[in-house]
Amino acid sequence: MMTARIVVLTIALGAGGVAAYLVSNSEGQQPAPAAPVVQLPTVEVLVAKADIGLGQAIKPGDLVWQTWPEAASNIFIRRGDRPEAANQLVGSIARAPFVVGEPIREQKLVKSDGSGFMAAILPAGMRAISTEISPETGAGGFILPNDRVDVILSKRDKNPDKPGAADSVSSETILTNVRVLAIDQAPKEKEGQNTVVGKTVTLELKPEQAETLARARQAGTLALALRSIADVNASETSKSDTQQQQQMAQRGNAIEIIRYGVSTSQGAK
Repeated sequence: MMTARIVVLTIALGAGGVAAYLVSNSEGQQPAPAAPVVQLPTVEVLVAKADIGLGQAIKPGDLVWQTWPEAASNIFIRRGDRPEAANQLVGSIARAPFVVGEPIREQKLVKSDGSGFMAAILPAGMRAISTEISPETGAGGFILPNDRVDVILSKRDKNPDKPGAADSVSSETILTNVRVLAIDQAPKEKEGQNTVVGKTVTLELKPEQAETLARARQAGTLALALRSIADVNASETSKSDTQQQQQMAQRGNAIEIIRYGVSTSQGAK
């Protein structure tokens, strides 16, 4: 019995000595100093204080100055370069949306100079033309401003050789990859819930494309086909661009080129 007590006492004394040794060592060690924080040079740039929608005019208080890394501020409006920019840009119209905190770039703004919103955001040389749409011809309401669409013309023709026979229907794409400028929308009640349905679409077109669309409106029914956002950089073409420009009829020694419905003759080489 005495031997067991001596063994227990020895173990306790040993554990206490180890604990005392560990405590003394930890008190003698100093904590490692924290690494110094590298301060990046910063400047103040002009940013949107709140979301700014397409076509919205800049009002006093819509823009604020915010600290920004200097290395990434070259394309933005810096306070050191233009301290009065927040006041100078009041009245400008947003050609593209801004989200809250987004730095302002003047390429996305335009001065209206008294013109209407559509005339202000329309690029030089382009035209805005509207046409009627419905849920069936407008991708079910999923087409929104700044989307890209194809315009499809469908025509119903009677067969004069077979009276009473069913009409033949033909469809062709007359415009491709054109930008939607605006959608005239109104709420519509459907199955107890409010949905949004566009009735009129305004497209951004070249002058010759606007003429093609105007003629097509009288020839049949127009439908819009929504394009993928991945096709945004695809070239804009129309039936006039792809077919009429390439149609050539050789007459003798001359070649007739039909462009936008106007024929010109050139000597064959």
